[in-house]
Amino acid sequence: MKKKFECEIDCANCAAKIQEAIGKIPGVQSVKLNFMMQKFTLEAEDDRFEEILQEAIRIGKTIEPDFAVKGV
Repeated sequence: MKKKFECEIDCANCAAKIQEAIGKIPGVQSVKLNFMMQKFTLEAEDDRFEEILQEAIRIGKTIEPDFAVKGV
């Protein structure tokens, strides 16, 4: 399953770090975090998508506390 979300992120360097960390979550097929567009795209296993999404948000917040995904 692949979904796109609006997100809030304050730093391009943090966006790169978050993208790399999320990419290491088991079940993630692809991830793109676009700082300029404030967009977050996640492709992950269908049956675990919500679980993986919540883990991705948790990891993002550990790197940048202001990281937020809208519509979740």
